[in-house]
Amino acid sequence: MQVLQDFFNFILSLGAAIFVPMIIIIAGLIVRMKVKDAISSGVILGVAFSGMTMLISYMTGAITPAAEQMVKTIGVNLPITDGGWTTMSTISWSWPYAFLMFPVVIGINIVLILLKQTNTFNADLWNVWGKIFTAVAVYYITNSVALAFVIAAIQTVFELKSADFHQYRVEHLSGIPGVTITHKMVFLAAPMYPIDWLLRKIPGLNRSFNAEDLRNKVGIFAENHILGFLLGIVFGLLARFGIAETLTLAIQCATALTLFPVISKYFMQALEPISNAVSEFMRKRFQDRELFVGLDWPFLGGANEIWLAVIWTVPVTLLMSFILPGNEILPFAGIINIAIAVPAYFVCRGNIIRMLIQCTIFVPVFLYVGTAFAPFMTQLANTTHAVDLKPGQLISNSSIDGPIFTYAFSHFMEVVNGNWLPLGVLVVWVVCFVFYARSLLRERNAALAANDLDVAAAE
Repeated sequence: MQVLQDFFNFILSLGAAIFVPMIIIIAGLIVRMKVKDAISSGVILGVAFSGMTMLISYMTGAITPAAEQMVKTIGVNLPITDGGWTTMSTISWSWPYAFLMFPVVIGINIVLILLKQTNTFNADLWNVWGKIFTAVAVYYITNSVALAFVIAAIQTVFELKSADFHQYRVEHLSGIPGVTITHKMVFLAAPMYPIDWLLRKIPGLNRSFNAEDLRNKVGIFAENHILGFLLGIVFGLLARFGIAETLTLAIQCATALTLFPVISKYFMQALEPISNAVSEFMRKRFQDRELFVGLDWPFLGGANEIWLAVIWTVPVTLLMSFILPGNEILPFAGIINIAIAVPAYFVCRGNIIRMLIQCTIFVPVFLYVGTAFAPFMTQLANTTHAVDLKPGQLISNSSIDGPIFTYAFSHFMEVVNGNWLPLGVLVVWVVCFVFYARSLLRERNAALAANDLDVAAAE
C-alpha cells in the first residue's frame, strides 16, 4: 500500500502539465494514433498547460499586491488564511486514503461507458483531488471512510453526466470538436441557471453580448490589450498606487489578456487530433456511439468573457469579504476565481452582462463555503503536516470549486446534529441540476435536428 501511495504521489508531484499529457499520449496509443502524433499532441498539450499556468501566475502576481493594498487601506481582521486551490490540493493529497481514489474514479468511468450511461472518457485524472477534497470533509464530519468514498463516487457520476450534458455547448463555445469539461467547477452552473432564466426575461439582457459584440460596439476599447490596460489603471487607482506602479500594473494586465487567446490555440492544436482518433476508434467498435474527451477548464482560456468576469470578481470579492456578516476568510491566493467565471460563461452562453451579474450574486457563496471548510482543512493540515501552520492559524480557500455542491454533499449528514441547512441546499442543487441538464439536452437536440434538416435539404 505504501509503495502504491509513493508511486501516485510521485506521479502527481509532476503536475498537471506533465500528468495530463501522459494520460493523453497513453489514450492516443490505445485508440491507434501513430506514436509520433500521440507524443506530439501530448507535448503540445503540456506546453498549453504550462503556458496557461504561467499566465495565471503572472496575472495573480500582478493583481495580488493591488488587492493587498486595498485591504490595508480599508483595514479588516479576517482570521482564515486563503491558501488557494494549490494548498487545498496539497492538503487533500496528504489524506492517508487519497491514492485509493484513482481506481474508484477510473472504475466508475469504465463501467458507465460500458453500460452506455456516459459518452465521456475522463482524461482529467489529475483533478481527482477534487473528489478527495469532498471526501476529506465527509470523513471529518462522519468519521466514516466508506461514506467518504461513497460521496466521492457520487460526485464522479455527476461530473461525467454533467460532461455529457455540456458537450454540445462546450464544443459550440470553444470551437474544439469532441471535447467536454469534467471539472466540478461547472456544478455551479446549475444554481445559476434559474437566475439566468429570470435575467433573460429582462429586455436588453436576452440578446447576444459577448466579447465580439462588445468589440463591435466600443471598437478599440474592447480589444484585449486596451481593455486589460484600462482595467489595470482602475485597479491601480483603487489601490492608491503611484503613477509608475499603476502604469506597470496596466501593462501587466494588458499582457495577460492579450496572451490568453494565444495560449488557448495550443489546446485546440493538441486536442483535435486525439479527439478525432477517439471518435474514429469508437465508431469502428460502437457504431452507435461517440466518445468525448473530458478535460480540465484551461482549453477554454481563449474566451475573453471568462477573463473579464475573473477581473470583475476581484474587487467584488474583496468588498464582499469586508462587509458580509459571518465571513472569516480574507481572499488572497484564490483571488483569481476561475471557478465562478467558467460556470457563468456556460450558463450565460458568453453574455458578459449576465455573467457579471451572476458572479456578483455568487461571490458570497464562495466566501461562506470557504469559511465553513476551514476547520476540516486546518485539522488535516495539522495532522499530516502537509502545510506548516502557526498555532491557532486557520486555512481554507476563497474559490472552492463547485462550492454549493461541495458544501451540500459533504455536510448533509450534519442533519443528525439538527443542522438541516446542508440537506436543504443539497435538494435545491439537485433540482436545479435536473432543470439545467434538461435545458442543455433541449439545446443539443434542437441543434441535431436542425443539422439533419440541413443535410436532408442538401441531398
